[in-house]
Amino acid sequence: MEKIWLKHYAGSMQAEINPDIYKSLPELIDKKLKIYADRIAYSCMGSDLSYSELDARSLKFASWLQQHFKPGEKIAVMMPNVLQYPVAIFGILRAGMVVVNVNPLYTGRELEHQLKDSEAQAIILTNTCAATLEKIVANTGIKKILITAIGDYLDFPKSIVVNLVIKYLKKLVPPFKLQGALDFKEVVDSTNSNNFIKPEITGEDVAFLQYTGGTTGLAKGAALTNRNMLANMLQAVEFVKTLARDDRQEIIITALPLYHIFSLTANCLTFTYFGAQNILITNPRDIPGFINELKNYKFSFITGVNTLFNALLNNPKFADLDFSNLLLTLGGGMAVQSTTAKRWYETTGTVLLEAYGLTEASPAVTINPTSLAKFNGSIGIPVPSTDISIRDDAGNELSYDEAGELWVKGPQIMQGYWQRPKETAKVLTEDGWLKTGDIAQVDSEGFVRIVDRKKDMIIVSGFNVYPNEIEEALTTHPEIIEAACIGVPDAKSGEAVKAFVILAEGSSLNGEEIIKFCRQSLTAYKTPEQVEIVADLPKNNVGKILRRELRKTQ
Repeated sequence: MEKIWLKHYAGSMQAEINPDIYKSLPELIDKKLKIYADRIAYSCMGSDLSYSELDARSLKFASWLQQHFKPGEKIAVMMPNVLQYPVAIFGILRAGMVVVNVNPLYTGRELEHQLKDSEAQAIILTNTCAATLEKIVANTGIKKILITAIGDYLDFPKSIVVNLVIKYLKKLVPPFKLQGALDFKEVVDSTNSNNFIKPEITGEDVAFLQYTGGTTGLAKGAALTNRNMLANMLQAVEFVKTLARDDRQEIIITALPLYHIFSLTANCLTFTYFGAQNILITNPRDIPGFINELKNYKFSFITGVNTLFNALLNNPKFADLDFSNLLLTLGGGMAVQSTTAKRWYETTGTVLLEAYGLTEASPAVTINPTSLAKFNGSIGIPVPSTDISIRDDAGNELSYDEAGELWVKGPQIMQGYWQRPKETAKVLTEDGWLKTGDIAQVDSEGFVRIVDRKKDMIIVSGFNVYPNEIEEALTTHPEIIEAACIGVPDAKSGEAVKAFVILAEGSSLNGEEIIKFCRQSLTAYKTPEQVEIVADLPKNNVGKILRRELRKTQ
């Protein structure tokens, strides 16, 4: 497609980026940690980690890794948002090794699959996950285990208090026995970084094995190179630099887990580039605790998903926070609903900008311009050095305003799925296009709109019905907090729409009334035939609603 969207690039934004300006991620990390040495890099539960401390500790860890493993070997990291996380991943990258991010909520089966599939040689994890590892570690190739407690990098005596509360009061550390396991903090503290030898790392070397697709079967590792990650960071920088100020340190709220690709690139890497202060939220599900943490900072940036923004807005204390410094709110991971965006603007005075990406693209593909005056329902415009195309089922290119599968091409696109050539061939064309599996359309201004996931589409009497549209209509009702729609078998129409809704506290709304409400804005075949009122909806680790799990219950 012709890049008609470039007219929306503001000020000094560049249409092309040079991902080869740095040889590798570690080269960038080395530079930024030294340039911003005196600044706070990460804060968690009131304790700070400066850029110079992050530099020293990650270099020590890199030196220890080099004593035990070879360049290119895989090292797994399984922890929530704590100060140890950036120390671990920056250390792995600087040692010339590959980070394998693992969700700390994984079951033994999921963890075993990922460790075996990635061929991970070592794992760094919090003690909250250790019992899960104990059950399956003998079936994996793990040679070294490093354990840390959540509070280990917090200031004294908070470190002791937090660890005791988590272990004995909240009972979040099940008993475990892991023979030969090492203490991560002790390993880092006792290692001499003078022994570190700077490895030769190229842009084509894999930096992350980022697992994806667990909701559609066994998770696959997207092989993301140093060049992929640098490219996507520099692409995001072009948007953020229109807001980031030179005369002060920006503060970014990091509630989404850093092991997730959105938070990893958008928060960890992009804001390291600007020397920002990352506020790590260890448990964003604790909304009252989250809001209490936000009170301590005049933050300028925040990223999240629709369900997280919704949860914040539904707590009356959120509106009392100081939003005077807030420059940008970025939503991704799932569709941002217009009702959430409207309430966000009314509460904070800032536009909730939607972005779009996927793990295979490191992840950013499109972002809305930061100059946007109001929420527009689109996922934005392509980031620099990125081509997009809308294709029909035969692979033919469609025109503007026509719905088809979104294809993407650019320097951020993965190398392929780790050791899965057949799976790679299904999504990557020989000439470098990534088939996203998302149905989209591009308007005459170059703004992209996601219609729905290809596999989530419901076919009612031959008509294509997209769940996003129905969910959007449902959540305009003031008594409906969240909604999800799936297709269920129907004798007359083949499939019919079934809606699952969470009601506001005190609501007496029933299914019949909800269907009647939908008829006001949806044509007959799109209107739900069935409505189930539920207390909760299944979600993944970042809060994205899993329609597949709902389909399993039918």
